[in-house]
Amino acid sequence: MFEHKNMWADQAQGQRAKPRSDLNLVGQSPWLTQVLGLIEKVKVSDAAIFIWGESGTGKELVARNIHYGGVRSRGRFVALNCGAIPDNLIESELFGHAKGAFTGAIREKPGLMEEASGGTLFLDEIGDLSLHLQAKLLRILEDKELRRVGENRTRSVDVRIISATNKIIEKEVEQGNFREDLLYRLRIITIELKPLRERKEDILVLVDHFLEKFCRKMGRASAHFSPFALECFLNYAWPGNVRELQNEVLRCLVLCHESQEIGGDDLSSRINPEQSSMRGSAYDYFDAKADFERRFLNQALSRFNYNRAKTAKEIGLSRQGLFKLIKKHQIQVPRARKTDS
Repeated sequence: MFEHKNMWADQAQGQRAKPRSDLNLVGQSPWLTQVLGLIEKVKVSDAAIFIWGESGTGKELVARNIHYGGVRSRGRFVALNCGAIPDNLIESELFGHAKGAFTGAIREKPGLMEEASGGTLFLDEIGDLSLHLQAKLLRILEDKELRRVGENRTRSVDVRIISATNKIIEKEVEQGNFREDLLYRLRIITIELKPLRERKEDILVLVDHFLEKFCRKMGRASAHFSPFALECFLNYAWPGNVRELQNEVLRCLVLCHESQEIGGDDLSSRINPEQSSMRGSAYDYFDAKADFERRFLNQALSRFNYNRAKTAKEIGLSRQGLFKLIKKHQIQVPRARKTDS
């Protein structure tokens, strides 16, 4: 990259992160349980991982969990958003350059792929990479060697590639925008991330998580959403997924000042279009959460014929955990179906 400071260097270098303490994938849906199980399996290998999901579903968070919990955790985790850097700059940013390779290259510079050697390179929005750079990346993956821009010598690299996109990559291949041979290299194992609207049982858990996180960070007393506000959260489609939910919780905390209850009129107009509040409810956020949990368990038990072992498996809880919740909420299991088969 150029020696002078620029916005694209910040975009890439800002991602050379140290392990963080907030890498937990939060939720209680069966889907999340499956994803966590898959992460446990793939993190002990060097196989290339391909993550697909809509914007805001947590693709980089999954990649970080794989890296920091796996065999390459002592190496660096280096992330690059392939769609955030102009094509004429991304080559030197990714592969490095020699001194004098172009105007402004006053000294040699290793690329992100070299910096990630021994660790993991996360290529977000891989579908935006140009065909020229796709060909160069494919050659490096095959030969385990690269050449910096403006150099003739090759350098060995040992890097695990985790790539991600929100595009339908098969369509990109059909349209000639993405190399099929490169896709075979990148997609040994696929992790598909569901949008938040398809796992609504995670919404209240995430709201609780972000509320606690931001209240602690802001040094303010704990807050809760009114039951009506929570219903608005549950009824909204969340096109921005978890990222949008996180931002909404933070926005509400900032705008509600020191109020402990966040009502419907504190929500964004897209989430509560009529901007009604329905304040003054007799119960608080924790009661609303318990009510949702109670309704969810009743529906799940009914769906699986009150077979508690099967219900626990399907909703992602241990059998003991389900029994505790049944007891906590005083849910009556029909006598005729009380014994699990």
